Amino acid sequence: MPLDTDSLIARIDSMRDDLIALTQDLIRIPTLNPPGECYREICDYLDTRLTRHGFDTQLIRAHGAPGDSDKYPRWNVLARKEGHHAGDCVHFNSHTDVVEVGHGWTCDPFGGEISDGKIYGRGACDMKGGLAASIIATEAFIAEYPDFHGAIEISGTADEESGGYGGVAFLAERGFFAPERVQHVIIPEPLHKDRICLGHRGGWWAEIETFGEIAHGSMPFLGDCAVRHMGAVLDKFESDLYPAMAARHTDMPVVPEGARQSTMNINSIHGGQPEQPKDYTGLPAHCVPDSCRIVIDRRYLAEESHAEVSGEVEGLLNDLSAQRENFRYEMRELNHVAPSMTDRAAPVVTTVDRAIQDILGKSPDYVASPGTYDQKHIDRIGKLRNCIAYGPGILEMAHKPDEYIGIDDMVDSAKVMAHSLTQLLLPQANDPENGPKE
Repeated sequence: MPLDTDSLIARIDSMRDDLIALTQDLIRIPTLNPPGECYREICDYLDTRLTRHGFDTQLIRAHGAPGDSDKYPRWNVLARKEGHHAGDCVHFNSHTDVVEVGHGWTCDPFGGEISDGKIYGRGACDMKGGLAASIIATEAFIAEYPDFHGAIEISGTADEESGGYGGVAFLAERGFFAPERVQHVIIPEPLHKDRICLGHRGGWWAEIETFGEIAHGSMPFLGDCAVRHMGAVLDKFESDLYPAMAARHTDMPVVPEGARQSTMNINSIHGGQPEQPKDYTGLPAHCVPDSCRIVIDRRYLAEESHAEVSGEVEGLLNDLSAQRENFRYEMRELNHVAPSMTDRAAPVVTTVDRAIQDILGKSPDYVASPGTYDQKHIDRIGKLRNCIAYGPGILEMAHKPDEYIGIDDMVDSAKVMAHSLTQLLLPQANDPENGPKE
């Protein structure tokens, strides 16, 4: 007879209020990154919760990682629950940090307010709602099937919003995501409850600085304006680079549609005198700026290479050096992440696919993320390819004002996660009488 999961589903329904309260508690811990606030507080909270439910936990500080300091230590929590028999380990990884609040909110960003079936707050969607759903899913599964095989891990990690180097990358470098230790990874990022995210585009970040010569602002002809040189760079991007990128499209199932082409964001621009404190009431000095800097955020496709992407920008800058008098520049790479894609036939993919069909009554859409997330470190450092992003929430709500997570979506995603555990950690779920796992 097929494995009866009705009681598991009913248990998750009965834990709805607990799921709501857990999500609210997580939102109310303002883990802003940068600079990296309240990391220890949220790890302590998760440690207490998961220890109470039988997990063995570790609090791991990423000493020496980018951003780690005594004022803002990079704390991570890792919890593991061993089954009673040998088997695979399923790991749910969620980042605990959230981005800046920004402007335009109509509710308290850290209030966890409920309205119209939604919980509002910074990080509700990205991704404390997904973290809460994975915790409820595992707690319900363990309560229903205490004799499970293998192991379950839950991690709450730092700094995903700034690259993940104080979180998943640090853990992966120390073997926590080695394939012999962990076999299946689900990252509950907000890609919609009926989607499986196989991977993400690549990212290349660089700083470009143009140089000039300082002089009195009333006699700019005696100096050389670095901001004007940067204007030429921006003009070159508009005339040459952006049209070239718009013509490139990928076979990766990237969502939304606009991200199926190469893109670049100019993240920041700084030229001339630094901005004065808000309480400064004087006027600026009269100077020709001798330096101007921009940071670019170039997202690229599986069909492109790192060398091609960086070389294209460098080529445009070298063209300007040949064409424009006194044009001088430096370009410094800040970070690079290669595209990542999990095979559709990977065990975690086919398992979650089946769970979505059983719980939601439909086949999932397969997508790739426009931005990178911590799968990059599990793939590149951990050498573990059996990894997906699956979780509740609307991707387009991430980093927006009045960010929210739908309560029904969290409940449904928790059911999908728990159902997936039955397929991976209960041998009877794959008994020949039940049909093959796909």
